[in-house]
Amino acid sequence: MLYLSTQETKAPRKTAMKTVLIIDDDKKLGRLLTDYLAKFGLKGVSAAHPDEAIRFLRREVPDIVILDVMLPDKDGFEMCREIRRDYSVPIIMLTARGEVADRVLGLELGADDYLPKPFEPRELVARIQSVLRRGGGAVAPDKLRHGSLELDFRRREATVGGKSVDLTAMEFEVLALFARSPGKVMDRDYILDRTKGMEWEPYNRSIDVLISRLRQKLGDDPKKPAYLKTVRGSGYMYIGDEDGTGGEHAA
Repeated sequence: MLYLSTQETKAPRKTAMKTVLIIDDDKKLGRLLTDYLAKFGLKGVSAAHPDEAIRFLRREVPDIVILDVMLPDKDGFEMCREIRRDYSVPIIMLTARGEVADRVLGLELGADDYLPKPFEPRELVARIQSVLRRGGGAVAPDKLRHGSLELDFRRREATVGGKSVDLTAMEFEVLALFARSPGKVMDRDYILDRTKGMEWEPYNRSIDVLISRLRQKLGDDPKKPAYLKTVRGSGYMYIGDEDGTGGEHAA
């Protein structure tokens, strides 16, 4: 249930709109909140299913996430944990359950605030504004630079030495996965799990084929890699540094 007050506070002056991703299977609530947030200079985007939310996050990192606990196929706690693995975007959790244990669990998993249902939408706006003001977990960067390689996550583009690299959606997704976790060894099962929703070829060497294509397009020598290193018997590791110096040159 959503309480709508008859006396609304005036919206602030128009500024650059912040994007609010609303993850809630109540589509009516999603529409109401989207319309209401617009009055306060906030751009609401509604996702009724966790998979829909993940697809949006892969295209664009919002300024804040409003996350309901009760979701189909995957609850809000699991969703919070999954978002936190790859993004530092602020999260406000919603729940119809008011138990202290739920609030504590949400905060322990990385949520920045917690609001029980039903709630006044003006209170939600106030909490959004408060979290954004205090920076509640800095939003993941729009761009990352590793040596001569630069990734633009909003545009989903990669450049090497200032020249555009023609990557498929799958190739960019995997490269972004590695670039966000330099130094972390990822095996085939982990990569497949973290790119759910992408269409992989039905054989277990498809990851290796994609890595090979990425190396060719990036001009990365597998014997002296600057970006993607093979860890024998374990998988692959991204070795680029975020200080712009590039990666180690080791086989």
